[in-house]
Amino acid sequence: MRQSSLLRLGVNIDHVATIRNARGGDHPDPLRAAEIAATAGADGITAHLREDRRHIGDRDIERLRRLALPLNLEMAATKEMLAIALHHRPHAACIVPERREERTTEGGIDAAGQRDRLQSIVAALGDAGIRVSLFVEAERRQLDAAVALGAPVVELHTGTYCEAWQSGAEAFERERERLVEAARYGAGVGLEIHAGHGLAYDTVKPVAAIPEVSELNIGHYLIGEAIFVGLAESVRTMRRLMDEARAEVVTA
Repeated sequence: MRQSSLLRLGVNIDHVATIRNARGGDHPDPLRAAEIAATAGADGITAHLREDRRHIGDRDIERLRRLALPLNLEMAATKEMLAIALHHRPHAACIVPERREERTTEGGIDAAGQRDRLQSIVAALGDAGIRVSLFVEAERRQLDAAVALGAPVVELHTGTYCEAWQSGAEAFERERERLVEAARYGAGVGLEIHAGHGLAYDTVKPVAAIPEVSELNIGHYLIGEAIFVGLAESVRTMRRLMDEARAEVVTA
């Protein structure tokens, strides 16, 4: 079982580009946001290059790739995105489901049901030295499929867990336990466990306290909070909450 006292924070800067694209031009600059996040405690930068380029664009990926921080490219399982990933060679690529009409990524990719489609993409990324992860639901069949596909990392979808925060303590605890069980099982079959989607100050600590989880990817909430307190402060606060939760696990 893989456990670590270190918990990495990947900051997704997609919605800085969303604001920029609302009026066109170059402001606010996602690269500047990435640099601020780095100084505030981020361990990596995540960006989702969508088919319709609704926020991050190709030039953004080219510029972000030059940062000292690792770049995690979220991508659909398409020939176009595979070609872009192989061209830019980011540190990591996370394969996510993508539908043109969705506002944000809704749920995990069906790795178990799409093994034939995903096999060649996972293999090509791995052969290029890119760390491959699959964004999946916290289900054993999806974790087993990731192992069968040869993906070394999974990112557990935390969206349902975060939504349960509004549904009461019982529902929230049930979803937390589902993440705990999936992280434990996934680590037990040799996967590196990440988590993300919808995490906020109120919901991050129980996930950060799962010892098998080694990385959280958080974006929308941090960019939203930045409107009120600034991006550096929102990242620093998230970093502090994560570190507090992990320290409690290590000393327990």
